[in-house]
Amino acid sequence: MALEAALAAVGGRGGGGGAERDLSHFNEQNRSTFKFEVSDEEKRKQLCEGILLLLDKDIKTSCKVICLEALRILSRDKKVLVPVTTKKNMQILMKLAKLDTMEDSLEDVTDFPVIVEALKCLCNIVFNSPAAQKLSLELNLAAMLCNLLKKCKDQQFVEDIKCFDLRLLFLLSLLHTDIRSQLRYDLQGLPLLTQALESAFSIRWTDKYITAEDQEMSPLSLQETDCAVEALKALFNVTLDSWNVHSENDSHEFRYMTAILRHCLLTLGPTEDKTEELHSNAINLLSNVPVSCLDVLISPSTQEDPEDTDIKYNGMNMDAIQVLLKFMEKRIDKGSSYREGLTPVLSLLTRCCRSHRNIRKFIKAQVLPPLRDVSNRPEVGTTLRNKLVRLMTHVDLGVKQIAAEFLFVLCKERVDSLLKYTGYGNAAGLLAARGLLAGGRGETWYSDDEDTDTEEYKSAKPNINLITGHLEEPMPNPMDEMTEEQKEYEAMKLVNMFDKLSRDKVITPMGVRPDGTMTPLEEVVCQYQTNEQESSDSD
Repeated sequence: MALEAALAAVGGRGGGGGAERDLSHFNEQNRSTFKFEVSDEEKRKQLCEGILLLLDKDIKTSCKVICLEALRILSRDKKVLVPVTTKKNMQILMKLAKLDTMEDSLEDVTDFPVIVEALKCLCNIVFNSPAAQKLSLELNLAAMLCNLLKKCKDQQFVEDIKCFDLRLLFLLSLLHTDIRSQLRYDLQGLPLLTQALESAFSIRWTDKYITAEDQEMSPLSLQETDCAVEALKALFNVTLDSWNVHSENDSHEFRYMTAILRHCLLTLGPTEDKTEELHSNAINLLSNVPVSCLDVLISPSTQEDPEDTDIKYNGMNMDAIQVLLKFMEKRIDKGSSYREGLTPVLSLLTRCCRSHRNIRKFIKAQVLPPLRDVSNRPEVGTTLRNKLVRLMTHVDLGVKQIAAEFLFVLCKERVDSLLKYTGYGNAAGLLAARGLLAGGRGETWYSDDEDTDTEEYKSAKPNINLITGHLEEPMPNPMDEMTEEQKEYEAMKLVNMFDKLSRDKVITPMGVRPDGTMTPLEEVVCQYQTNEQESSDSD
């Protein structure tokens, strides 16, 4: 069996060449193994210890790589990590990853495979072991990773090293809040990681916060995409809780990063799935950018070429915003995982629209164009408006709230405008939560430019059902054929039915307070009677 042979080899009974050969066979047999036999747990622990003893010796490079690959496979099992997560053994792996040296550059190319495998091992170990996470802080691992990242800056053939360095920084900042704070404030992690992200795209700058856009730009390679994704994930952790900028330098750093993220949104990966992954992580990071810096996503359009394919609005380049809209629609069309996949982009677009007039007006023209055909309900159809209105009654409360909020902001938080596009039934949840059931508008100030209704909408408006939001043919009134006695009988029958449902606690009749919020009807009646009494007393 490969495990026994490898264990015998690292124990010295198989000879130097035998260790390399038997470990190679073990690696080949377990390359795709992620669940191990419980009965062999003790043997795997012994193999870990033997490999680490071997790595602490002066062995040839090829043997180091195979030993590290075997250790990486073994480190997938949390239960065998006890012998690995000691200070001495962590230091052995850090030394092999060139994290303990202060040399200015990575000179020996033959060491690169060893560095990469050592970083992979550390990724697995840190992810699976709380003890390793604590040791990482004690051993100042984050600072060493930042130093290694600086060495990779202008080096060739180091993309794999950079990628796993970034992945380890992401894991450390994800699993340990102290390391996240250390990266942000002590190690200057924001500019360092931003530079790593920039280098993945080979960006050329034409002006402050404006990158060169090549219409024939080729897609990123798989390696470049992976590096960019790892940098985006690490930056996301480092920039958590960065809603406000407190200095001019902070503002510059975020605006510079946003310009790179705009370039990222306009860049394609090697496959459609990789492009979506790249854009998804860019959107997650943009959610951490202070809203005052998001105007960098749009830039003045200076190109006068008649063949120019840029999307413009009021003289601004809206290419990045169009990418966000397409990404949002694609996530809606997937029909699943809305909370993880859709809410970040909806939240980002809502923030942009609330704070930047040009972005809001451009998006409204795309999502809520002037109404012409109102024969169908707002939620019926294939337009982006129809899809978003359907989400307003989604079973997931978070998804429902952010979809409604997005449309409300597009309507400048005016209730009458929202109802025109969605109908009262679809908007009732948002209006109840905002205390706007009686009408009015939200608290955010918007420009006073007015919406203009089309002639088709104006002519249909008197016959539109305000609840459903669509045009209905006039229905015959069933009460026209009734006598007054019949009407009174049906009315009392309805009252008795509601009374029974209320007494049995099946429903609670609700009313609307003067401030627009919902309250049990009994309270409304009591308040009304109190007000009437006070009014009569004053007379």
